Amino acid sequence: MSILIVEDDIELVRRISRSLSQAGFAIEHAQSGLDAVAVAASARFEAIILDLGLPGLSGIEVLKQLRGSGNLTPIIILSARGTWTEKVEGLRLGADDYLTKPFHSPELVARVEALVRRSTRHATPVLVHGNIELDIVNSELRVDGVAVEATSLEYRLLRYLMQRAGRIVSQSELVEALYATAAMRESNTVEVYISRLRRKIGKERIKTVRGLGYRFG
Repeated sequence: MSILIVEDDIELVRRISRSLSQAGFAIEHAQSGLDAVAVAASARFEAIILDLGLPGLSGIEVLKQLRGSGNLTPIIILSARGTWTEKVEGLRLGADDYLTKPFHSPELVARVEALVRRSTRHATPVLVHGNIELDIVNSELRVDGVAVEATSLEYRLLRYLMQRAGRIVSQSELVEALYATAAMRESNTVEVYISRLRRKIGKERIKTVRGLGYRFG
């Protein structure tokens, strides 16, 4: 599951990225407003973290362009500007949440997770399908009530599939969801992780739909 961070403070980006990565998200970064608009148009994200004080195109202008183009990705505004008028403007333009700097990373992660749950219609932090339980807050996997160890990529892949249970998910979509940058993306690794997950949760849970992708069910 990929998150786009639009922020020009590199140290802050590193801190946010570290926390979100530990929570199971892949990260993409745009350092300017113009880059943000281009990146958001070229890839699918579960949420966008958008700073208002960007060089060139402001965060408010980025928000206007994204919503004006029909992009409905959940957006959390970050800003050192804490005035209520800016919060109201951002929310009225289509932002889903607002967090004022300085903030605690765990709070931002919790807000991102809440937005993702709402956007994928999962109000509970635990995904359950038959004998499989995936706690998306604590990153815990249980099969028949027994804890099962999984790597961060295996966990991220299973979470993505479970949140789309019954849907066919293409290999390219999974690759984009798993890896933050294009340089890291290799389609053959998806097959490796699918194989590993099948051994852990049961091979019948993840079906291969020939020529189309995979379906969890």
